[in-house]
Amino acid sequence: MLYYLFDYLDSLDFPGAGMFQYVSFRSAMALIFSLLIATIIGGKIIKKLQMLQIGEVVRDLGLEGQMSKKGTPTMGGVIIIIAILVPVLLFCKLDNIYVILMLITTIWLGALGFVDDYIKVFRKNKEGLRGKSKIVAQVGLGLIVGLTLFLSPDVITKENKEVLNEYGVIESVEYEAEGVKSTQTTIPFMKNNNLDYESLVSFMGEHSEKAAWVLFVFVVIFIVTAVSNGANLTDGLDGLAAGSSAIIGVTLGILAYVSGHIGFASYLNIMFIPGSQELVIYAAAFIGATVGFLWYNAYPAQVFMGDTGSLTLGGIIGVFAVLIHKELLLPILCGVFLVESLSVMMQVFYFKLTKKKYGEGKRIFKMTPLHHHFQKVGDGSIQARIQKPFRAIPESKIVVRFWLIGIILAVITLATLKMR
Repeated sequence: MLYYLFDYLDSLDFPGAGMFQYVSFRSAMALIFSLLIATIIGGKIIKKLQMLQIGEVVRDLGLEGQMSKKGTPTMGGVIIIIAILVPVLLFCKLDNIYVILMLITTIWLGALGFVDDYIKVFRKNKEGLRGKSKIVAQVGLGLIVGLTLFLSPDVITKENKEVLNEYGVIESVEYEAEGVKSTQTTIPFMKNNNLDYESLVSFMGEHSEKAAWVLFVFVVIFIVTAVSNGANLTDGLDGLAAGSSAIIGVTLGILAYVSGHIGFASYLNIMFIPGSQELVIYAAAFIGATVGFLWYNAYPAQVFMGDTGSLTLGGIIGVFAVLIHKELLLPILCGVFLVESLSVMMQVFYFKLTKKKYGEGKRIFKMTPLHHHFQKVGDGSIQARIQKPFRAIPESKIVVRFWLIGIILAVITLATLKMR
């Protein structure tokens, strides 16, 4: 909203109003505002949650220090959502289709997570919202995003075209004057760095273009569901999900900036996405909100984000990556989320397999998601008799090490733009 106000003031030659034309300035303001909002209102929201006795319901899994978390306020994801929405509404161009989709994503998944937490806390149902209901909501969001990208005339890309010299060396990268609708995306470690979904359905002949968009919509649905659930599983230790998300947010912000700047896009030989530069402002607000939330969520946590926060963070990451055509980089960038999810699937599969084969289920890990495998267990607990790590690690150290792994994966993700 402030963008339009200062745009009008700039037309009147108001001193300093022109600063709002720069994405870098508005991104910096969004980052500062989101940090301030998260830290200032965070304490007040935590007090309100305590007054309402909205505390975490903890199952005794036999982990050291686990029961000390009982009663810690949950549903703190509301802090993150507010800290994202307010700066975005203030500093973004609200007629930008990418910003609109990110706002829908934030509100949609925030509401889904809130309902889930409400059922757990107020109705005392530990299972929360039924799994099928969550999947339906996530699929619904995926359909909205995928179909909007297909139907909106504002969603276009400009493919990078290499100009070779007489020796076959790339001399420059050029773009068409007019943008086009495209199902192309960035693929890591490939020479031209682009993959067109249409090439995967080329056997459809003249219908391959429409089939490519159908495939793309299914990919969007899968990504939204997988990443939001991955973030949800990662939210098990103080500061783990919030810190990991902040690292991913920084990376996505950089990718959005270079994709929306024709100079950097040309230098990196990647597709140019007009209008995606506004997503940098959203990324800045996302980073500020998650870092600000860590003020209260870092070990020992004063508040948990609950599904209100974790489902929202994962969905935001997934949709953001799709909008900048970098969704195939997510397995690297969100490697922590991926491994956490895989550990659960492996554990369940192996337990069922061994139970069917031997009559007694066995485990690969001491406990899943994976971060629990490294925690110290209480004396006499069943986990103490299952596979142990070489040495139990304090919770705070597990979180920091996972953050460091996340930083390494983020650097590798950025490096893939040149590693071909």
